[in-house]
Amino acid sequence: MSGGSTGAGSKTPADFLKSIRGRPVVVKLNSGVDYRGILACLDGYMNIAMEQTEEYVNGQLKNKYGDAFIRGNNVLYISTSKRTMSEGG
Repeated sequence: MSGGSTGAGSKTPADFLKSIRGRPVVVKLNSGVDYRGILACLDGYMNIAMEQTEEYVNGQLKNKYGDAFIRGNNVLYISTSKRTMSEGG
């Protein structure tokens, strides 16, 4: 899987996942629902634990959770959040 060079050297997906721990992320589920919060930890199955989690459906905030666990087989993608968390921390 060689793609265009991003200047990141030989960064693997595992390296990326390690580097974003503790940072704001967006987790998109197969159902189309977004979860935004702080990535607490994750494992090789893409099971994800998050803190300060917000649930968005069609771009609208539906729920707020303290801590949340997302089972890996539901995850479509995970990305770093470009926006800062509203209640900084």
